[in-house]
Amino acid sequence: MKKIITILALVLTVGTSFAFTGPESVSSQALNTFNSEYIGATDATWAISKDFYQVAFTLDGQRMFAFYNKSGDFIAVTQNISSAQLPTGLKKSLKKLMGNRWITDLFEVRHDDESSWYVTLESVDQKIVLKSNGGKWRVYQTIEKI
Repeated sequence: MKKIITILALVLTVGTSFAFTGPESVSSQALNTFNSEYIGATDATWAISKDFYQVAFTLDGQRMFAFYNKSGDFIAVTQNISSAQLPTGLKKSLKKLMGNRWITDLFEVRHDDESSWYVTLESVDQKIVLKSNGGKWRVYQTIEKI
């Protein structure tokens, strides 16, 4: 669970905390792990943070992001999804929670054969990030707009 929270923090801040670097500075273990796990991936772009490697890539027409620790071990993979791709129970409960809000972000995080889903619902004056591990949606973060 702690890893999933760490990954979410990485995903939410990826735009500001990663700096582009070429594959030559990524560990060979991370490169080998990625290449064996995502055969057929295209457009791979690596980025490095202090503690993690991130690779953005396309597989089967879907843009994805994989994360590896500095030893090159796989941590998790994320991908943006549509609400139609949610499990049926989550889709139904999300519709009830939306009210006058709209979806601005929805993604799945997969780690060790487990999935978590994060959705950002936005209204005129507020953003709410909800999280689910497959059961109920829980408020992960609330942001009041100014």
